[in-house]
Amino acid sequence: MRLPDLVSNSFRCSVYGERLVSAARDGDLPEAKALLECNPRLVRYSTLGVHNSPLHYAAAQGHHEIVSLLLESGVDINLRNYRGQTALMQACQHGHWEVVQILVLSRADIHRADYINGGTALHLAALNGHSLCIRLLLVDYIPSTQDLFNAMRGKSENLESITEFDQGALCEVVNRAADGGITALHMASLNGNFESVQLLLDFGASHSVVTEDDGTTMDIIGAGSTPLHYAACGGSERCCQILIGHGASLTAVNSNGWTPLMIARSWHKNWLTEILSRQPDGLLETPPSPYISLPLMSIVNIARECGWKSSNLHATYQETCVVCLERKCSVAAEGCGHQFCTRCALYLCSTTSSSVIVHGPPGSIACPLCRHGIVSFVKLPGTRPVDREIVNASPSLAFCTCYGAGPEKTYLENRYRKPISHGMLISLLRSSFRALSFRKLYTMKIDPRLCLGAPSTSPLDPFSVDRKLQNHLSRCWRSALRRSGYRSVSRGTWFSAFNQCVAATE
Repeated sequence: MRLPDLVSNSFRCSVYGERLVSAARDGDLPEAKALLECNPRLVRYSTLGVHNSPLHYAAAQGHHEIVSLLLESGVDINLRNYRGQTALMQACQHGHWEVVQILVLSRADIHRADYINGGTALHLAALNGHSLCIRLLLVDYIPSTQDLFNAMRGKSENLESITEFDQGALCEVVNRAADGGITALHMASLNGNFESVQLLLDFGASHSVVTEDDGTTMDIIGAGSTPLHYAACGGSERCCQILIGHGASLTAVNSNGWTPLMIARSWHKNWLTEILSRQPDGLLETPPSPYISLPLMSIVNIARECGWKSSNLHATYQETCVVCLERKCSVAAEGCGHQFCTRCALYLCSTTSSSVIVHGPPGSIACPLCRHGIVSFVKLPGTRPVDREIVNASPSLAFCTCYGAGPEKTYLENRYRKPISHGMLISLLRSSFRALSFRKLYTMKIDPRLCLGAPSTSPLDPFSVDRKLQNHLSRCWRSALRRSGYRSVSRGTWFSAFNQCVAATE
């Protein structure tokens, strides 16, 4: 391929890439579908400078339907922008739990860290107090077991018998430090996000971890500060109370020699003086966080295996879900046995945040039909795993040559009863694309075999070109251009020139 053609294709990809970015940012689902049908490789496009992909924009704005569309088109779910942030990190920063749910179901990496300050998606969710996002991020570490919460609080000795639970791995994720030793609990305490502080403590966050002076961040409080120091600086009474209730020390001194009480006074948080002056006798009994969701892990595993957008069932005897009245039931709640579709069960476990008294252990979800505490979901016998179709997205956009390769190629093969080589088709479409209307390309379907990133076993060789036919095409194309006065050639003239070329070679 010649250099001018490469430049032309790159410019064309950048134009349509910007259109896809605009559609992802504005939530224009039909526009995004049309662009991806024309060229699925546009999911790899990123903007200049900040290197944000359409997935980043859709996640930051909370357009979960476009996020699903981009994932189905084969986008890399862990793409980074200029500062190392992924789409999951931006969704957590803005609190779009539906986007976080989709990304977690698609197994996005929650351990990726920001290039600037080393923060993860958990840090961003805690910084802004998005408790729904926090529990979705930790879903793979909290098994759907009845006695889990009591075991984590030391009220049960059956912690070793709980399968699929690694308390060390959970504590490592929750207590992961960003630059300067700042954890998610530090960030939530500083900003007064009481619900996030309570949830992180219930998940095993350490209240005694201290910051450090590594020279990468400016710490105005001082190195060696605990989350209680940060809560005193933020001035949140509830955060201080919950930290003290879990055993945080009031006499801890940082590198500046300051206690939490001294920091509260220096920042003029005088209403904290009484709370930070006297250490209570023993640990205070604090209720569990209302954001704990025990059945979440079970329904997420079922959704990953069997899908969640529609019911993928063998038979039609399953009842319709009583919540949405649209999809077939695919899961049942352990205990009461009420049946729901996977999507409604996911929504129930992901959004429940009330402290309603239910007949179940702490962290169970109240059944919407009988108020029984749901601890786990089980898959119904008629539900089968979905067939995973691997989408091949090219890592490069500069050599994109599959615009307009759908109906034109099908028409030509049906017309002449023989396969049309990829190189010949691209030679034709290279000059005629400007004459085609975008409305005609709206419903195009791209043959995956035409993409340069297709497997080597593809029956179409992208570099096999009939030289004799190509020469005839070039001569007839120049003739058509002369007849049209070197203006844009119409669609009819284009097919007429092609008919002449094929007739001359037969």
